[in-house]
Amino acid sequence: MSLSGVCVTAVESRPAAALGGTSPSPVHRPFGARVKAFVALTKPRIIELLLITTVPVMFLAQQGVPDLRLVLLTCLGGYLSAGGANALNMYIDRDIDAVMDRTSQRPLVTGMVSPRECLAFGLALGVVSTLLFGLTVNWLSAWLSLGALLFYVVVYTMILKRRTAQNIVWGGIAGCLPVLIGWSAVTDSMSWAPVILFLVMFFWTPPHYWPLSMKVKDDYARAGVPMLPVIASNKVVARQIVIYSWVMVAVSLLLTPLGYTGWFYTVVALAAGGFWLWEAHGLQNRAKAEVTGAKLKEMRLFHWSITYVSILFVAVAVDPFLR
Repeated sequence: MSLSGVCVTAVESRPAAALGGTSPSPVHRPFGARVKAFVALTKPRIIELLLITTVPVMFLAQQGVPDLRLVLLTCLGGYLSAGGANALNMYIDRDIDAVMDRTSQRPLVTGMVSPRECLAFGLALGVVSTLLFGLTVNWLSAWLSLGALLFYVVVYTMILKRRTAQNIVWGGIAGCLPVLIGWSAVTDSMSWAPVILFLVMFFWTPPHYWPLSMKVKDDYARAGVPMLPVIASNKVVARQIVIYSWVMVAVSLLLTPLGYTGWFYTVVALAAGGFWLWEAHGLQNRAKAEVTGAKLKEMRLFHWSITYVSILFVAVAVDPFLR
């Protein structure tokens, strides 16, 4: 599944304001709009998904209701850490964000936030989140959180994203670490259960993101980012999606035979996973038939992928109460 030798098109590295844009200086923008812009730097909608995978694992680790103060501190630390990583990602990617339609309204592109402000903001969130985890939760969670931030910013954003079509595969590891953080926050240790859920998220990430990349592949091509749909046909991408999907569903079923979950989680994982595979194979069949445009319906799998994670991890949280 590896792809190498990809040539990446160079793009202008200056922020949008330096590319002839007419956006006024951030100091002339309303205070409320500036606050919203800084919140937008953290990508709140993505962080919601990360918290969905963190909190249920805390219930599984506790085999019941964890300490609510611990849950709140873990969520706050996770938000600040992921928000810092996202802000630093926007700082590094401000050049390609300026030429992609889907990112053209991000705060650095519009000039609402300056690059220097964004860099300082991201670094500050990273430091605060690490200290918050270490001083109020435990240092294992703190190092895992810091590791997730560094992996996303350095390994994914700076090294992989513009160099290989496998960027989202390995870069997605950062998004899997909240599962380990949720477990370690409760137990201050590791176990096979969070590792299995980590692997579920690892194999979930490519078939979650590639359908979106199929939809906006022209954007990525214009920015010189070699996402798999940019350099491979829809047939190839859909085949990869199906492979990862089958592995993901298989891994999700390992929790029960290892004794971490019971009948409720198993039923939910089978039903949700079965519907996922139905959608993945449907996309593959349409790609094989060379269907293009709106009829390809690639976003159906993308939207379902978010629902799938929510359902699966709710089952993780509920299962201990039904055993």
